[in-house]
Amino acid sequence: GLVPQIKRVCDLLATEGFTALAPDLYHGDIAKHTEMDKAAKLMSTLPPDRAGRDMAGAVDYLLGHEAVRGVSVGVVGFCMGGALTLIIAAQLGDKVGAAVPYYGAPMGDMAPDWSGLTAPVLGHFAENDDFFKPDDVRGLEKSLQAMGKDVTLHFYPGCGHAFANEDNALGTHDEDAARQAWVRTLEFLRAKLG
Repeated sequence: GLVPQIKRVCDLLATEGFTALAPDLYHGDIAKHTEMDKAAKLMSTLPPDRAGRDMAGAVDYLLGHEAVRGVSVGVVGFCMGGALTLIIAAQLGDKVGAAVPYYGAPMGDMAPDWSGLTAPVLGHFAENDDFFKPDDVRGLEKSLQAMGKDVTLHFYPGCGHAFANEDNALGTHDEDAARQAWVRTLEFLRAKLG
């Protein structure tokens, strides 16, 4: 949900000159960083079609906003939001000009029809992730590249899931890796969105 970490990311993007918006996919419900069971329940009960509508609505809202100058937007997401980042990029085609998933990717039944993915992808993944296994994510990267998609994924050695989230209850925050991923993210968004 709209936890403090997500709000900080929006604020940081805004200080870098981007117009940032985080859709409230849980419609006001949040799980604190220490409430792992509640977070898991929220994620497992989120209706995918509603999440897709909310994200598509956010993209359309931004594209119509006076502060947005381009014809496409960038989408950045963390964990499940990373998976949703790739799904919405595949579903919305040219409306998404850059996709940046952090330690989250749609696997198995969650995978969208990748033919609609036109946005370049820059992903940040943990080498020691128990939720999104690096071998599975590398397999997805190779599959997408074989389809001609512009996909670059970085794997951060020694890092666990949620390494860029300073509030995570897993104790896996890695300041150096988070900083490196953030610098790469900003460079990518500037290059792809102008």
